[in-house]
Amino acid sequence: MRVAVSFHRLAAQEYRRAKAWYADRSEFVAERFRDAVGRAIDRIAAEGQSLPVLTGEYRWVRVRQFPYILIFRFRTADEIIVVAVAHMSRRPGYWRRRK
Repeated sequence: MRVAVSFHRLAAQEYRRAKAWYADRSEFVAERFRDAVGRAIDRIAAEGQSLPVLTGEYRWVRVRQFPYILIFRFRTADEIIVVAVAHMSRRPGYWRRRK
């Protein structure tokens, strides 16, 4: 079952910031990052319940070829919210207060 995926406003901000960082270096790499995030979102929508648990109700999926993970939780049975677009080596757990 596919579900709807939305972004917490701060997660959307993190995504835009990361994409801009890559765009400053290479528009091609920024497009690859956008596509990789899109594929990660597709995985969340299609396989959300089977992706690894991070802690409690939160699960995660890796953005392949980039040092980022998307941290998400189910709002309802058919709605998921991405609460963080987190760099894998920076500030672990900073997103935990987001609802």
